[in-house]
Amino acid sequence: MANPMARSFLQVAATEEVATPLRVVQIEGLVILKIIKHCKEFSPALVTGQLLGLDVGSVLEVTNCFPFPTREEDEEIEADGANYQLEMMRCLREVNVDNNTVGWYQSTFLGSYQTVELIETFMNYQENIRRCVCIIYDPSRSNQGVLALKALKLSDSFMELYRSNNFTGEKLREKNLSWVDIFEEIPIKVSNSALISAFMTELEADSPVTQCDYDRLQLPANPFMERNVEFLIECMDDLSVEQQKFQFYYRSLTRQQAQQQAWLQKRRTENAMRKAAGEEPLPEEDPTNPIFKPLPEPSRLDSYLITNQIANYCNQINGVAGQSFNKLHLMKALHDG
Repeated sequence: MANPMARSFLQVAATEEVATPLRVVQIEGLVILKIIKHCKEFSPALVTGQLLGLDVGSVLEVTNCFPFPTREEDEEIEADGANYQLEMMRCLREVNVDNNTVGWYQSTFLGSYQTVELIETFMNYQENIRRCVCIIYDPSRSNQGVLALKALKLSDSFMELYRSNNFTGEKLREKNLSWVDIFEEIPIKVSNSALISAFMTELEADSPVTQCDYDRLQLPANPFMERNVEFLIECMDDLSVEQQKFQFYYRSLTRQQAQQQAWLQKRRTENAMRKAAGEEPLPEEDPTNPIFKPLPEPSRLDSYLITNQIANYCNQINGVAGQSFNKLHLMKALHDG
């Protein structure tokens, strides 16, 4: 006799949804080539495009992509861009190509991508897509012989806090959220079909050395280092401005608290005199008094994003400087030999 409480797999899948954490982003090799081509053609201008694929368990498969038109401030042109996106996805659906949106890609210059606009784009995507990623490609960093490609998503704790739009110090301490908890980097796995792998093997040259290997041996890295240091200095100035905002807030808060204490002391003295005269005491709280109006605490979101940028520039400078020292020691050994 069948168990009446037993349910089929389809019934369980229809009623219960298990949230599997995203572990890896699997990208087709052709998609990476499309992203690199689009970003390099318009560099140093920043471009963006749509990612298409499938969300399978803990793997987000990116199987296709297409570029967005150059965006302008004109609303009609922006509307045309939206229509272009819908038309592209309709055409892909008609030819039986994956047309499920799984995120977007965008280019960056020296890693300057941690902005409020990126967060807002993530939140807009999250309204319709449960899990999405942003592929960041840096053509300037790739010129140093490194494939500067990374997949990012917003952390769940940060998205919850961003929806409430409350980035005060008390709330951040309550959620135990620091500047490193805004973005999560997802590992990228490059995947190719067996036919493509076989074709690439046939095209592979006899020499094992590639152009990327030659790029790694380039000694001059001064322009790249200089731009990173310049951007780092600008970020330090911006962080100093944010710190000045907090210093002004705390000075204003201390001044207000002193005024409140003085006002309360005066009211208590007045109430003591009224009580001695047999009169009713006045209330010690007066909401209409401007000194009791709460001062709005500045948001810490901008300072968190700037700190992320500073850490990114420091990591890039550290990486390039270490590689440059290795190259110099190598060349010195070759010269002495």
